[in-house]
Amino acid sequence: MRRWITAVLLPALLAGCDDMSRQPRDRAQESSVFFADGKVNQTPPGGTVARGDLARDAELAQRPDMTMALLQRGEERYRIFCSPCHGLAGDGNGTVVNRGFPRPPDFTESRLIDAPDRHFMDVIAHGYGQMYSYAARVAPADRWAIVGYIRALQLSRRAELNALPQSDRATLETLP
Repeated sequence: MRRWITAVLLPALLAGCDDMSRQPRDRAQESSVFFADGKVNQTPPGGTVARGDLARDAELAQRPDMTMALLQRGEERYRIFCSPCHGLAGDGNGTVVNRGFPRPPDFTESRLIDAPDRHFMDVIAHGYGQMYSYAARVAPADRWAIVGYIRALQLSRRAELNALPQSDRATLETLP
């Protein structure tokens, strides 16, 4: 008898629990009678953090160790995102400059050599002057890689030939 009651009554009781499929909802940008201000879109409460933002902020906060793998990644990302304007050497003579766009600064200018790494991170994220934000295009880890590569470009363009090992000096002297 108990099995019969369970087999017949339980499905009948659960059949009335389908209210979730018929919930009223409003579309974004429409008016709403539910909220006091009459808007569907509401400002998030203070202190709200979007999903993934804490991890992203943590990635941005700490500069990683400059390894060869990071510099290679930085070179790859620099060539994709930065070289059209800044040029392969970081001298500001990219292909878009040759087509009439404003020339960006040379990375070997003293103000950029003396600039902290955070300056380059902020410029990538927020833009500067004619440059627009690359925050949506360049991931935080790649921003650090690009900054590392910019620092490598700065060093390479200011290096003294006499400071290089003899084997590297000989290789450079054979180049046209």
